[in-house]
Order: sequence, then C-alpha cells, then structure tokens
Amino acid sequence: MKDSSSSAQSLASVRGKPATPKPGAVSRGISRKRRKKRGAELKAHAAELLVRLKREYPDAHCELDFDSPLQLLVATILSAQCTDRRVNLVTPELFRTYPDAGALAAASTKQLEDLIRSTGFFRNKTKSLLGMSAAVVERHGGEVPSTMEDLVKLPGVGRKTANVVLGNAFATNVGIVVDTHVGRLSIRLGLTVETDPVKVEQALMPLFPQDGWALLSHLLIFHGRRVCVARTPRCESCVLADICPSSRI
Repeated sequence: MKDSSSSAQSLASVRGKPATPKPGAVSRGISRKRRKKRGAELKAHAAELLVRLKREYPDAHCELDFDSPLQLLVATILSAQCTDRRVNLVTPELFRTYPDAGALAAASTKQLEDLIRSTGFFRNKTKSLLGMSAAVVERHGGEVPSTMEDLVKLPGVGRKTANVVLGNAFATNVGIVVDTHVGRLSIRLGLTVETDPVKVEQALMPLFPQDGWALLSHLLIFHGRRVCVARTPRCESCVLADICPSSRI
C-alpha cells in the first residue's frame, strides 16, 4: 500500500506538476551512482552490467560476415574507420575473387584497391591485406594462425584485430576487443578511467569471466551502437540507466 505522501506525489505528476522528492534523496542517489567504485564493489557492478546486457541482447554477435578465420581477418582489417555494414557489402565479391590466402597474396594492387575503395583508407588497407596474406602463406602454409603471438606478427594485425579473430573464429578468449564503442562505454559505465585501448583491456579483464570476453565485447558494441551512442546517449531507453554513473536521468 502506498502512503499518503507518495500518492500525493504521483497525483501531482499525473496532473502535470513535477513530484517533489524528499530533500536530499536525489542528490544522495546521484552521488551513490557517480562515486568511483573499487574492488569487490566494482566487480559486483560489472557483474550486474553483464547480466542486464545479456538479457537485453541475447543475440549479440560479431556483425562482420565471415565463413573462415581468413575471411574474418580480412574483414576486420577492412573495418578500421569503416562500418561493419559497409564492409559486409564489399567482402562477398572480395572473397569470391580471392578465395584463399594464396590468391589474395597474388592479387593485383590496382584490382584490390578498386574492390575495397569504398571502405576508406584503401591504399593502406591494400598494403596490409597483401602483406598479411603473403605472411600467412609463407609462415603458416596458408592457414591463419590461432595464437596471439603469431597473429600480431602479421602485417596490419594489431592486438585488437587478433582478439577479434581469436574470440570469434577460434572461440579462444585471450583478451578483450576494445574498439571505440567498448572504450567509450567502459568509461561511461564507471569501469575504468583509462582511454588507451590496451589499458582499457587490462582494466576490464579482471572484472569479467574469461570465457565470456568475446561476448562482452559484442554486448558493449551492440549497446553502444543502439543506445549509448557517442554524441547523444539515449539514457531514457537504457536498461543500465539506474546504475550508470553517466546517466542523464
């Protein structure tokens, strides 16, 4: 049963007048949300975020289309400064033209540039694709390696790209993919104050179970693209609003 004061506040809101909260209630709530969490409190906060995001996005997945580790590696290289949607428009023809690492390594620079031009920075990406595929052929018999150590030695492949391939093509969780969405949400959600991707990854890894690191990235990316967008986050539609230290509501 509601007490008289809460009923009066509800009626005031219905009539178009803002309900008046008890003195200090709002400020205390905001300060609790925005206070920097540490240790066990931070880990509990991370666990609750994960539960809610899993419930909100049960189909979270890698949004790059691929059928093999090589295809995912190529698509991930192309995705730099480009949307996954645009990459997915380009890769079907690219994969038909160059079905394996050997074919890609032997590609004409001009033809490859023309195929991937719409993804942006196509000259640098062409150089990376040619160097990567040649190295895969020469060092690994045409098969994409399945370890972080070997992947990051390939031309054009950094830790983030390696994490994408390992987590999604090989189901191996050795790190967390930190793209612009993951980095932005990690700060907004109070998980870290770091801005460097490697430091963000190091901050996140102790907070979440290792067997779910690949999924964690997908969940944060889904949320970052659909709700917690860069310029104007849709806090009114966010399932994390009541526990988010950056919430505007």
